[in-house]
Amino acid sequence: MLSAKVKEWITQGKLDENLSYLYVCGYEKVADYRKRLLLAVENFEKLFGEGRDIHIFSAPGRTEVGGNHTDHQRGRVLAASVNLDVIAVVSAGSSGRVRVKSEGYPMDDLSAKELDIKESERNKSVSLIRGILSRFSQLGHTVGGFDAYTTSNVLAGSGLSSSAAFEVLIGTVVNDLFCGGRESALKIAQIGQYAENRYFGKPCGLMDQAASSVGGFVTIDFRDAEAPRVEQVHFDFAKCGYALCIIDTKGSHSDLTPDYAAVPAEMRKVAAFFGKEVLSEVDEETFYQNISALREKTGDRAVLRAIHFFSDNARVLKEVAALKDNDFETFKRQIIESGYSSYMYLQNVFSPAHVQEQGMSLTLALCQKFLAGKGGAYRVHGGGFAGTVQTFVPQDSLGEFVEKMEAVLGKGSCHTLSIRPVGGTKMI
Repeated sequence: MLSAKVKEWITQGKLDENLSYLYVCGYEKVADYRKRLLLAVENFEKLFGEGRDIHIFSAPGRTEVGGNHTDHQRGRVLAASVNLDVIAVVSAGSSGRVRVKSEGYPMDDLSAKELDIKESERNKSVSLIRGILSRFSQLGHTVGGFDAYTTSNVLAGSGLSSSAAFEVLIGTVVNDLFCGGRESALKIAQIGQYAENRYFGKPCGLMDQAASSVGGFVTIDFRDAEAPRVEQVHFDFAKCGYALCIIDTKGSHSDLTPDYAAVPAEMRKVAAFFGKEVLSEVDEETFYQNISALREKTGDRAVLRAIHFFSDNARVLKEVAALKDNDFETFKRQIIESGYSSYMYLQNVFSPAHVQEQGMSLTLALCQKFLAGKGGAYRVHGGGFAGTVQTFVPQDSLGEFVEKMEAVLGKGSCHTLSIRPVGGTKMI
């Protein structure tokens, strides 16, 4: 559709129903999303010219719901897409060049025919684009050039995985333009992971990309590393009476690399005691029978972290079952138990090297205080040690809760979200 026609459609409200569904909002808020789309189209026209045949794509950020630090032990996780996203206005080109301008960043410009890894591009967005194109080409698709303008409202540094959303966005664009949409949402997620691992240079797992690409609640079993089992869990979060609130504790991630690295290293030490690579290969009962010897061999913290793995890995199954049964009360209990397990056994709520900085511990304590008797749920979000706390807050208590939390942590520290029912998608 020509860009002028797209702007006409947006202005006339012909996308309002889709926007309301995609962003889980009432019609009173759709106007803001209309303005965002119009501005994106106008910025595309300024960069690449008017009168182009354009498409608009979207890929959401994600939240980790269940299974804290279980994925690197090839365990289970529960994640979900959220109603923040990266959008792209795209037009196919005939030059064979791919030009992607992301708002606030320099233009990425590359040839669709030059797809080898470039060391100079490590840790840069252009490497992700090149890696995605390369993987589609390896799968037998003929890829070509296109122009794209992207803009994102996925909060950077919030644990909502803006990088995975970008990967899924580019994968969805390439799949539509050059593959006739034949590749599945899971395959697009795997292509994004490939690009991040091989081209960008980060050894990430599949959880972030899968949650963004598949959409809604998504559970993943990583036991088979080559073919993880991914299932969308159908639950209408919009009707449960709760809001998802991600709280920025304002903690710094600097100097925390040793803390993050110690978690998988210690879990693998426990697995190695039994001659296994990861904890998902260890029988839980056998583990408990050998704790005395393990304490001497690996230390107490490693044992406690293994206890967390076994309990949180099993807890994912209970969370999934509760959602399938439309039993949000049981689901919330599992979320709280996961939070306690992370705090007491996994011990990723503050760094032992920075004991005076415990913003996450304080935030969790305030969540317990402010949600007492109101039915909310809360837990550490993502990697931990600093960063964000995830809460499920009753809608009728949300305003008061946010006010109290932001009085301590500062204005804008609470981000009220919902679970988006759609993953990577073509909007127009």
